[in-house]
Amino acid sequence: MALNHTFDLNHPLLEAGLESPVNEDTVHDSFSQLIAEQSDNEGLSDAFELQQLQRDLDEEGQDNVVRLSRRRHDDRDRRKHQRNEEWEDDERQTDTLMGEQWSSDTLKVLSSMPSRTIGRSRGAIISQYYNRTMQLRRRRQSRPSIRDFSRSARPSIRGYGIEADITDAEGVEVSKRDRLVNNLQNLSVSDRVRMLRAMPLSVAEKSELRRLALQKERHSHSGRRIPCCSQLKYYIIIALRHSWYSWLSFLHSLQLWQVALKRVSGRFGTAVLSYFLFLKTLLFFNLLLFLVTGVFLVLPQAVHPPLLLDGRRRFSGLELLTGAGYFSDTVMYYGYYCNYTLHRSCRDNGGEPNMSVSNGTRLDCVLGHLSYKMPLAYFFTIGVAFFITCIILVYSMSKSFGQSFTIDKSHSILAMKVFCSWDFKVIKKTSVKLMSENIFIQLKELLAEVSYKSVQNTTCQKLGRLMVHGLAWAICIANTAACVFGVCRFSEYMHQNLQQSSRADLAAKNPLLNEASLLAVPVLVSLINLLLPGLFNLAAWMEDYDSPSVPTYVSISRNLMLKVSVLAVLCYHWLGRVAADPESIGLTCWETFVGQELYRFLLMDFIFILLDTLFGEFLWRLFSEKVLKRRRKPVFDIARNVLELIYGQTLAWLGVLFTPLLPAVQILKLFLLFYIKKSSVMMNCQAPRKPYRVSQMTTIFITLLCFPSFLGASVCVTYTMWSITPSTSCGPFRELKTMFQAGKRWVEELQKDNPNLSALAMAHAYLVENPLFLFVGAGIFLIVIYFHSQVVDGQRKIINLLQEHIENEGEDKKFLITRLQFIHEQNRTHTRRVKSQDSSC
Repeated sequence: MALNHTFDLNHPLLEAGLESPVNEDTVHDSFSQLIAEQSDNEGLSDAFELQQLQRDLDEEGQDNVVRLSRRRHDDRDRRKHQRNEEWEDDERQTDTLMGEQWSSDTLKVLSSMPSRTIGRSRGAIISQYYNRTMQLRRRRQSRPSIRDFSRSARPSIRGYGIEADITDAEGVEVSKRDRLVNNLQNLSVSDRVRMLRAMPLSVAEKSELRRLALQKERHSHSGRRIPCCSQLKYYIIIALRHSWYSWLSFLHSLQLWQVALKRVSGRFGTAVLSYFLFLKTLLFFNLLLFLVTGVFLVLPQAVHPPLLLDGRRRFSGLELLTGAGYFSDTVMYYGYYCNYTLHRSCRDNGGEPNMSVSNGTRLDCVLGHLSYKMPLAYFFTIGVAFFITCIILVYSMSKSFGQSFTIDKSHSILAMKVFCSWDFKVIKKTSVKLMSENIFIQLKELLAEVSYKSVQNTTCQKLGRLMVHGLAWAICIANTAACVFGVCRFSEYMHQNLQQSSRADLAAKNPLLNEASLLAVPVLVSLINLLLPGLFNLAAWMEDYDSPSVPTYVSISRNLMLKVSVLAVLCYHWLGRVAADPESIGLTCWETFVGQELYRFLLMDFIFILLDTLFGEFLWRLFSEKVLKRRRKPVFDIARNVLELIYGQTLAWLGVLFTPLLPAVQILKLFLLFYIKKSSVMMNCQAPRKPYRVSQMTTIFITLLCFPSFLGASVCVTYTMWSITPSTSCGPFRELKTMFQAGKRWVEELQKDNPNLSALAMAHAYLVENPLFLFVGAGIFLIVIYFHSQVVDGQRKIINLLQEHIENEGEDKKFLITRLQFIHEQNRTHTRRVKSQDSSC
């Protein structure tokens, strides 16, 4: 049987420049109409991919299409009645789409479905894009942008007439290819590139078309001679473009720790990578804090140093651990900063220390150059630094919520990773290896998530697991409470010891021993933070969770409970004992003492992290390989390490009021910690035995950093500035009842000098002095975060419903095709029965 095929190049869809129907809903909604059209159509429009199957059915004589189609007109009423009865009575239909020999009617319907006519014919595609290039050539003077064309890349062959002989298809296709190449040659470079990208052809065929177009273009330009000015212009443009791309590549290579993060991701997956990304985020927060305090506090005070009445202490080396001694008389601590207004003219003329007007500054100093009020600068710098950090944290958390709480079903992501994850621009061997390892780990995580199935436990098993979970949590809470109580009692004991030492004047007799004793509380707290998470891991091992990601979240919650409790006790010790009665322990500047305490805690935390890396990872790996003769390495504990980062960052935020240079210490700590942890992970640790994909880990880290950490530090700093009386002999707020009065005095002075600024005084009174404004601002931030999370959650639900609707549409199509096949089988049986009756008669 000769099959005649031709393509109607003047079809309205082609003239409109459409690749497929714009309103595809009409295609899907007209499925019943499509069946009726096929039943009324006496011609045979076979699908290209089903031709051989249709030919086999015709040769075996299993179906007579023409007879069925003619008889269908006569028996339509009778079949409607039968169809209604069969649809009510037949419930035995199953999915017969696999392994079934279809009838010709079913094949015709299948061949006309939109999903079966998408990108199946290369000749149709070439014909379609030939017409589109012709339209672009005709409209060269006033043609629309190529961006206005459809980008679905799903050309349909339903609109093309089928008339030509299939034996001439190759010649027709070659001629159309040549004409398409000619049209592509006459297009501009940008339109040609966009047209080739939009063609649903293979990469090889697109490259061939591009090569032919460029080859003909070179031949056409070979006879022309380009002027020297044009050549020079082209060379300059190419050189500038090459320089611009090289500059962009250089800037991209300057990203911090880019290669190291790729290596970690390729070896250990997204879970371990989330720790290092979080460390990088904390580094940027501390850089911002250090820049603000350094420019507005440290640098002005370093340029105008105050006179030290007692002289500067000698450096003994112990200051690196205790933070006291020599460092006490530097810009590192609160007590070094002056309470007067800085005037450069006063310093240059008299050489005497600059003093504020209220403390007796000379009149010529006041009338000199522009002044810099250090108390006011200190107050507003700390406030602005915390406000900027709050804004960035809220924005980061909101953005992270939107990125992580999205619909990402593992099956669809797995398909995208398999077919679309490779970057063909990567050509270096090392980069190719890193990318392949990264894709391999991601595929393992996705496969583990796809293959994971929740175990259905019986009631007794559920009750047993609930008892085990309760026992584990009881053990963790009891040990945390015991450790917190021990820290509280030990800090009280050390406070009493300092009181006795100050009364007996032991600090003056042996200052080094007195400073070394100050390390006792930081060492105890760091030791608890090192050992107690091991007990939490043991409890998690006893619980034996099914999902590999659940133990990580449980461990995070338990470590968070420990860190928050310890920090609450320490804040009470500093602000409730030391700041309330500093004279009892012989302190003249309690703010400097609290800053030294925070420096010691931060340093001891770093030292114990190094000890844990050395003994917990390196020596354990050597012991396991040399003594136990095992290749098994320890797994990187994400929960404990992340909570250590949050604990250190909380100390940095608490100490920025008392130690303006503490963010610099935190920056150095994070830099060293990144390289130490990265080396330890690559050498001493192994990937998790049960890989799992971490889609919301970064969001949880940012949330914990915002609410327990930053919110707690902000409350403590705000309470200190609003309620606690500062020291009377040191710091920029001496002789003030509270630190907050520095801003209030400045507003009063402005109002006294210029009565027109009374509105500023009222704004300061209602917005800054009134604590209700802070609660309202915090409430607004929380409401914004809540509404954003609700919007994201609503979008997730809508996407879930749409995906279920798509799945139901697919099931409906299967059901309709199965019913069509069943109805055809009934009609064929009836036809055979009628034929047998006619033959018998």
